[in-house]
Amino acid sequence: MRVTDKGRKTFMLLARYPGSTNPTRRKLGEYPSLSLEKARKKARDWIDLIKDAKDPREEDDARRRAEMRRRADTFDSVVDEYIKRVLPGQRRGHIVAKEMRREFSRRWKGRPITAIERRDVIDAIKEVVDRGAPYQAHNLLGHLRTFFNWVIEAGDYGLEHSPCDRIRPLKLIGERKPRQRVLTDGELRALWIATGEMGYPFGQLYRMLLLTGARKKEIGDARWCELDRRKSILTVPPERFKSEATHSIPLSTDAMEIVDSLPEFEEPNHLFSTSFGVRPVSSYANAKARLDRLMAANFGGELKPWRVHDIRRTVRTRLAGLQVSDVIAEMVIGHGKKGLQRVYDQHSYEPEMRRWPGVSVGARRARRQDRRVWQHQPRRHATQGVQGHDRPRECFEPERDLSVSGQGLDRPVRVPRR
Repeated sequence: MRVTDKGRKTFMLLARYPGSTNPTRRKLGEYPSLSLEKARKKARDWIDLIKDAKDPREEDDARRRAEMRRRADTFDSVVDEYIKRVLPGQRRGHIVAKEMRREFSRRWKGRPITAIERRDVIDAIKEVVDRGAPYQAHNLLGHLRTFFNWVIEAGDYGLEHSPCDRIRPLKLIGERKPRQRVLTDGELRALWIATGEMGYPFGQLYRMLLLTGARKKEIGDARWCELDRRKSILTVPPERFKSEATHSIPLSTDAMEIVDSLPEFEEPNHLFSTSFGVRPVSSYANAKARLDRLMAANFGGELKPWRVHDIRRTVRTRLAGLQVSDVIAEMVIGHGKKGLQRVYDQHSYEPEMRRWPGVSVGARRARRQDRRVWQHQPRRHATQGVQGHDRPRECFEPERDLSVSGQGLDRPVRVPRR
């Protein structure tokens, strides 16, 4: 120990450190912040490092830098890095990013990622289960598993073991039962009438889902450049299709009638938009809530809860009821060929798919009985019905369409492309 004339006491270690041939004194720490017992332990640790030809000062600096980095690598910052580097190439990446930030980044904001423990994951998932969302709990646990595996594989954040290890979804959440909700004829009729009352963009969007059996984002994010009017085909690019392959959706006469009714803006881009075609529609939750209210009013009874994805299951079920072959029915809803059929059967089946618009008897009756809701609409400009925008009418050129009934009924305004 070195004691100064002012009474400052400092523990020192005299040793021949790596890189030096002469014994040198180095400071261990000051008393009383460093007790005698801790000073002796630190001295023994330094001597062990010197025997291994390691400089204790360099080891302390490396340990200090690692600790600073550990504190900087918070869970929310690593999630942001994961979203930026990994999720953009995934079809559902935007959904995963939204759920990760909402459910976990807010919960563990500022905590080092190495401090997240198995107990933390279990508590977070249990809260989702307790609020009555077991399907979402399964999805969120899967997101976390994938995320922590990526963190470990990256090797940049000091995490060696995933806190999701040995967490059994069946025991924690319960069995993931497949959904079986299918809309009845009465519900389909109520859906068709309600969508006619909703108007652009969600009214036509939901009808297109019913007529094609496609996934929500395949139709909701559709662009005009993906539509072939002459062949009546909508082409879904790989980045929006589940199997990451180009998929063609043959459009029936009814579907093309809906497409022809859509407003085309000065710079046409997306078919369904609330921003003049610049961006596709969003706020699906609000639109679904409004659709439920309109359906309940038209249904005349208690409407059981349902999801937009249930439309696809309804289409597939009704196609089976119409004795459509499994091959055609599966291709209608965008399920590709399997096994050897994928290799040897290269027929597109477009004529066969076009023959079966994905609706049931109930929806067909509703379409006939409620055609006035769809056709007899007052003249409107392309700005009307687009949420949150008041663009000057001079930007749009009205056009009269006589193709529907030959009676001069007006359709939503279309602007010729330039």
